[in-house]
Amino acid sequence: MTRRNILITGGAGFIGSHVVRLFVTKYPHYHIITLDKLTYAGSKHNIADVLEQPNHTFIEGDITDATLVEGIFAEYAIDGVLHLAAESHVDRSISAPMVFAHSNIIGTLTLLEAARKAWAGCYEGKRFHHISTDEVYGALTLTGDKFTEVTRYDPHSPYSASKASSDHFVRAYHDTYGLPTVITNCSNNYGEGQYPEKLIPLFINNIVHRRPLPVYGTGRNIRDWLYVGDHARALDAVFHRAESGQTYNIGGDNEWTNIDLIHQLIKIVDEELGRKEGESLSLISFVEDRAGHDLRYAIDSSKLQRELGWQPEMTFEEGLRRTVRWYIKRP
Repeated sequence: MTRRNILITGGAGFIGSHVVRLFVTKYPHYHIITLDKLTYAGSKHNIADVLEQPNHTFIEGDITDATLVEGIFAEYAIDGVLHLAAESHVDRSISAPMVFAHSNIIGTLTLLEAARKAWAGCYEGKRFHHISTDEVYGALTLTGDKFTEVTRYDPHSPYSASKASSDHFVRAYHDTYGLPTVITNCSNNYGEGQYPEKLIPLFINNIVHRRPLPVYGTGRNIRDWLYVGDHARALDAVFHRAESGQTYNIGGDNEWTNIDLIHQLIKIVDEELGRKEGESLSLISFVEDRAGHDLRYAIDSSKLQRELGWQPEMTFEEGLRRTVRWYIKRP
């Protein structure tokens, strides 16, 4: 077994923490270095069960700090990167676009430069894996095809524009310098440990506490939902087995309108709390639609399934119920 020194950025966040726990436990011969700024959406509690493992090191810091990042590459002889650190909430990007540009674009560029300098053209056994979003592709029609790896980029929010830019920089470093990069673009994640500003945990908490459930527009916007544990397994497969320069879409093949999803959450939460069926439906209220709110996202992950043998395993009913129970236990 080859020892590797893997840097995981954003590893104390929602998706990142699931990846850190998977890598620390599955690859005890690896040294996992977690770098996280510990913003409002990140917490060491998310990785408490592996924080003190002998093959894990946690570093609090900012990916835009070039001195820090280059020092980590040098001190730990980093040979692999899974880059998940990012500002990710669309609503926040609308009110603070510069924050998103700095973190998502400059942060990615800082990591790419550190990798290029540290590896200095000797790229054998190295890997830079950039984790991105399906929002870079823009919006789909209700009856249109799904996003594929060759769909034209068409971002509509400051968040998706910042992620699109970072994707382009990653590809440019592969094409210009030969840096061994891969990119994955995923659909909406859900599961245990997500900061409760996102739709599913926010609405779970609001249902539990009988607060209003504000639904944008008519609630007919469609998203493809991916269980975070399935996503972590997909990242594992791509990091270890994909060819450099490749892009893979990761989706749950699981499209739901927002309003149908909210009805499903109400059903599960009311059941778990012993309430009458439909008791919380009255909490729903419709509000003015969000600026730049894309109608539909849907991912075609057939390339990943065909080439690397990955399949989503969690059913949506079971995944939602697990998620609801997790949040009810952690008010």
